[in-house]
Amino acid sequence: MAEQLPDAPRSTRRRSRAIIAAALFIGVLSMGGWWAGRDLAASKKPARPTVAGAHLFDQVISAVALQYVDSLDPTLIYNKAVNGLLHELKDPYTAFLGEDRLRRLNEQISGTYAGVGLRMDVRDGWPVVIEPIRGGPAHHVGMQVGDRVVLVDKESTKGWTMEEVSKSFRGPAGSRVVLTVERADQRIPFTVQREAVRLLAVPRVAMLPGNVGYADVKIFSAQTATELQAAVDSLVHAGAHALVLDLRGNPGGLLEQGVAVSEMFLDPGQSIVQLRARPGTPAQTYTDRDAQRWPTLPITVLVDRGSASASEIVAGALQDHDRALVLGVTSFGKGSAQNVYPLVSGGALRLTTARWYTPAGRSISHPSQRDRDDDVPIDARGAPILPDTARPRFRTDAGRIVLGGGGITPDVIAGDSTTPVPVQMLARAMGKNLGAYRDAIAKLATSLKSSMHVASEPVTRAMLDALYAELVARKVAPDRKIFDAASPWIARSLGYEMARVAFGADAEFLRRAQDDAALQRALHLMQASRTPRDVFARIELKTIDLPAPP
Repeated sequence: MAEQLPDAPRSTRRRSRAIIAAALFIGVLSMGGWWAGRDLAASKKPARPTVAGAHLFDQVISAVALQYVDSLDPTLIYNKAVNGLLHELKDPYTAFLGEDRLRRLNEQISGTYAGVGLRMDVRDGWPVVIEPIRGGPAHHVGMQVGDRVVLVDKESTKGWTMEEVSKSFRGPAGSRVVLTVERADQRIPFTVQREAVRLLAVPRVAMLPGNVGYADVKIFSAQTATELQAAVDSLVHAGAHALVLDLRGNPGGLLEQGVAVSEMFLDPGQSIVQLRARPGTPAQTYTDRDAQRWPTLPITVLVDRGSASASEIVAGALQDHDRALVLGVTSFGKGSAQNVYPLVSGGALRLTTARWYTPAGRSISHPSQRDRDDDVPIDARGAPILPDTARPRFRTDAGRIVLGGGGITPDVIAGDSTTPVPVQMLARAMGKNLGAYRDAIAKLATSLKSSMHVASEPVTRAMLDALYAELVARKVAPDRKIFDAASPWIARSLGYEMARVAFGADAEFLRRAQDDAALQRALHLMQASRTPRDVFARIELKTIDLPAPP
């Protein structure tokens, strides 16, 4: 759905209402919103536009409405004006959210939606069940991994997009839908009553070898702290003596949840994060209020380029207070916070209202484009890529060096930072046929399901030959030399799919874990650690000379 602003007045006289609209717009903002879950008390009301500024805006809007060569709907003019304003702020996190985008945001934050509770993908042109959400409606009626949904009520799903699948599966709680699936050459109808489905913020909890607990935190939604506390309690009760907290790919979410998660592992009085808004507004510092729940538990936090916002708040707080070792690759670098203000249109305005800083005083945002020299390289987001030597340096509580600017830099760098060349060549060779390649892997894995005895079943040369033959049959096969060069990575992908199809998502995770360089490095460190300080004693940290504090 296109984003829309409140409807502009329609008049046969085409008289502009810019000043009234501006006042209404500011009035909506002053209604308040949520500050990533916590309001930031503003000491001043938003400044109203000057008379001269409002008059200038009114003149331009009127001229465009009355004199522009193409006749434009007044609503469209206001849309363009406000979108232009937000664009000129040059802030990628400030935007209008249409009703659809706002609904998706609310679902992420609340962690709930009304539907059938299925993780789906499109394979060979058909919707296929990747995983029923545990406890969801589809799980209760017996739908399984690998089920191909061929009918929704009486409508064929052949050729459906993921958007069409999502829309058909969601609906008011209490409504029913009949999903007909193909399973082992049989067609089985399931009548599923849509219900409120809760998406787990901590979807995976596992005990890894050596009694090392593992918790995967995917988002900071309203229930993250509650779920994580229960997860760690269960791991400790089961005998875990150390914890790997996986924040990789976690885009963030509610500030209050990032604070609550940090509080679990810090001591009373220790700072967690500081918010700094516009000049004249007092900074707001969040500090720990409660005693640690697991004070002797060694912790490693995993981060990558997909770890952002509240994930970086947690990683930064635990790193600055030397409570956890941070391992992986440098995080995303989103050091700002946004309020979301509802608008009368049914959408909302997402507006950056402050920057945040770690306990050591670090801003982890990338330096702005205007602050960089033209010779400094930039990444895909337009942010400057600065060498570590050019980044500001800070000390942790124990005196270790940590860097500001450009994300959270791990204490230990681990994990693939670049895609292997053979995989890049395979991707280029497949081009637009990557979907067919994925479908071929899924088909072969399904055909091997009945012959698998363990989730770690090795991928043989015969299996790879069968996969290549399937690609040839689909007329999408790359050059055999390119395929063979990438075969170690192809074998991994096939092995993961085989484990998932035959034994489920948990088995797939355990198989992936064996090939996860960052997780294996963390596991090695955690197995040898019995106290939080042991984690740091077993690694060699790079030190940088800093001037003595004044």
